Amino acid sequence: MFRWGVLSTAKIGREQLIPAIVDAENGVLAGIASRDLKKAKALAERFGARQAFGSYEAMLASDTIDGVYIPLPTSQHIEWAEKAALAGKHVLVEKPLALNAKDIARVIKARDKKKVLVCEAFMVVYHPQWIKVRDLVASGAIGTLRYVQGAFTYYNVDPKNMRNVLSLGGGALPDIGVYPTVSTRFVTGKEPKRVMATVERDKKFKTDNYSSIRADFGDFELSFYLSTQMAARQLMVFHGDKGFIEVHAPFNAGLYDHHRVELHNQNHTEATVFRFPGASQYRLQVEAFARAAKGSADPVFTLENSVKNQRVIDAIFRAGDSGGWEKV
Repeated sequence: MFRWGVLSTAKIGREQLIPAIVDAENGVLAGIASRDLKKAKALAERFGARQAFGSYEAMLASDTIDGVYIPLPTSQHIEWAEKAALAGKHVLVEKPLALNAKDIARVIKARDKKKVLVCEAFMVVYHPQWIKVRDLVASGAIGTLRYVQGAFTYYNVDPKNMRNVLSLGGGALPDIGVYPTVSTRFVTGKEPKRVMATVERDKKFKTDNYSSIRADFGDFELSFYLSTQMAARQLMVFHGDKGFIEVHAPFNAGLYDHHRVELHNQNHTEATVFRFPGASQYRLQVEAFARAAKGSADPVFTLENSVKNQRVIDAIFRAGDSGGWEKV
C-alpha cells in the first residue's frame, strides 16, 4: 500500500483528494501535516490517518510517508514540491504547479536528482470520459477536427478566498484557464502555436477575473472563455466536418452536470450518449499515481507536460497585455 501524506488541511484536500485516498485500493492515508497541530490532529482523526504532524518539515522527514499530496496556495507549490522531492518523497501537487513555466525547472531538477515521481494534479486526464473523447477524435468519429470551444465559469467575490488574493497566485487563468487548455492538448496530442486574448482584472483584487482566448493549433482552433465572476458553467465542444462531441461536465463531473459525452453526426440526426456512472477522477488519479510511483507503466501527467501547459497560460497573459498574437 502506498503511504500518503497530505501537506495542509486545505479545502480541496478535505473534500476531494483525502476521500479519494481513503477509498483507493492501493493507498492508505498515513499522515496529515499542518502548521497548526490541532488542525492536523482533527483532520487525521476525521479520516483515520495514522499520524498528525505539526509542521510540513516533520512530515517530509518521516520514513512512514512514501509520497505527499500538496494542496497549498498556488504561490507555494513550487517551493514545497521541490522540498518534498529533495526529501525523497513522491509528489502529487495541486494545479497549477507554477505561475511561470520557467519555475518548473527547479522541480524537474529535484525529481531527477532523487529519482522520484512528481506530477501536477490534473485529475481530468484520468477520467474515462476524457479518454473516450480522445479515442473518438482519434478514430475519426467527427472527421477532421476544425474547432474546439470551451467555457469554465463560477462566481466568487470572497476577499479571503485565495483565488482572489494576487500574492497567493489567485486569478481565473491559473485556477481554471488551465483546464480547457490541458483537455484540448490531451485529446488532440497537439500544441498551440500562438494565442490571442482579452484579459480583464478585478479593480479591487487585481486578479484576472475574465478572459476570452483564441489558440491557434495550426489545423484547428481552440476558443474559450472563463470567469470567476459569472454564473457557473462548464462545456467543451469538439467540432469536425462529420460530427461534433459535447462534454457537458468536462472538469467537475457530478457537480456541474452528470458524466455525459454526446457524439452527434454530421446532419444532427443521430446522437450517441456515453455515461460513466460511479467514475471518480480523483480516486483514479491517486491510484494511477501510486502505481506509477511503485514502478508501473501507468500514464501520468509529467512535469514536461506541465511545462508545455504553463507556457500556454504564460502566453495568454502576454497576449492580454499586448492585444495581439503571442507565440507559445
